[in-house]
Amino acid sequence: GSGAPFAGRAALVVEDEAIISLMIEDMMRALGFAPVWLAASVPQALAILERERPDAAVLDVNVGRDFVYPAAERLEMLGVPFVFATGYGRSGIPTHWATVPTIQKPFGQDELLSALKRALSKS
Repeated sequence: GSGAPFAGRAALVVEDEAIISLMIEDMMRALGFAPVWLAASVPQALAILERERPDAAVLDVNVGRDFVYPAAERLEMLGVPFVFATGYGRSGIPTHWATVPTIQKPFGQDELLSALKRALSKS
């Protein structure tokens, strides 16, 4: 059914604000993702990707004082589809990733679902 469209898939969430991170994790789990790995920094995300292979990822564009792009590059290399989440709109995102689905914070589960569907349909 439409209850858990991504059942059986693993996900990575890169988000430095704990409350938002947990909120996204809840949404991902509601969509069927398990496990959901959480990273609060780019180095943490890269460390997770050394040992785990998610099926999809949600990347906050600004993680602490850093841009999330090194993690996006690693995901791209691994062939893992991802979506960007940003409080700043598309304007700051390099043209290289112009086709990556981008959701504006704050977002709801429906927006997250449609962005993930778009990302996964391209992979």
